[in-house]
Amino acid sequence: MIKIGLDGALIGGVTGISSGVPATGTAEDARYNHLPARRRREPTGDSAVTSLIIFDCDGVLVDSEPISIRCTAAALTVAGYPIDPAGVLERFLGISTAAMVATVEQETGRSMPPGFVGNLRHTILTAFERELRPMDGIADLLDRLDRPACVASSSVPERIRLSLRVAGLLERLEPDIFSATMVRRGKPAPDLFLLAAERMGVPPSSCIVIEDSAAGVRAGRAAGMTVFGFVGGSHLSPAVARPGLLAEGAHRVFDRMADLNEYLHAAAT
Repeated sequence: MIKIGLDGALIGGVTGISSGVPATGTAEDARYNHLPARRRREPTGDSAVTSLIIFDCDGVLVDSEPISIRCTAAALTVAGYPIDPAGVLERFLGISTAAMVATVEQETGRSMPPGFVGNLRHTILTAFERELRPMDGIADLLDRLDRPACVASSSVPERIRLSLRVAGLLERLEPDIFSATMVRRGKPAPDLFLLAAERMGVPPSSCIVIEDSAAGVRAGRAAGMTVFGFVGGSHLSPAVARPGLLAEGAHRVFDRMADLNEYLHAAAT
């Protein structure tokens, strides 16, 4: 992505791109409307207080950021914008590829080379097929989760689904997957999270967002949701990343998915 587009599809997210398409009636919506609804557990007890968990994808469900960051740094450098992986992590984590490209073009005063986004997307997705792994503990967490969950990512739908498929998580989350291509403004604007809550039929105040980036935390807070920062991805140092996410307004920061259920129940009391 950069979530650089690290998180999206690079056509506009490093994978997640905000394309300026309205929140309803998109091609992505039409393409997936035929999918059957995933069977959901009905919230009971204290889980009914917080009735929806919204997961970011890259760096939360899948350990994809190191791959995306590496590929993006190489592509930008070849395109005449020298940057190393640390620079990509610092500057573009959590935003769409479209936003990243716009920033680079504004700084350089020139357009990216023809085919840049498509080539980057192909490079990242090819690397995902070889290297991508689920976040440690996430499959077990999803299997034990006692309330509905969905995905809200800056990536394009194709990249989100490929990532979840390769990681063995797609069947656990399909079809409740929302992309920045479905809204006019991507993270750090609240639009994507508000769309997810609306489509899932849950008020924002009853949602908990799980995010690894400052942009995502800001988006969740702006949406009026509780936000938990996750710093267990291999692209982050918990000691370094934790203070930053707390400063952005995360209500809690954690680094092991195995602990999330405990924190969810604590938040409901």
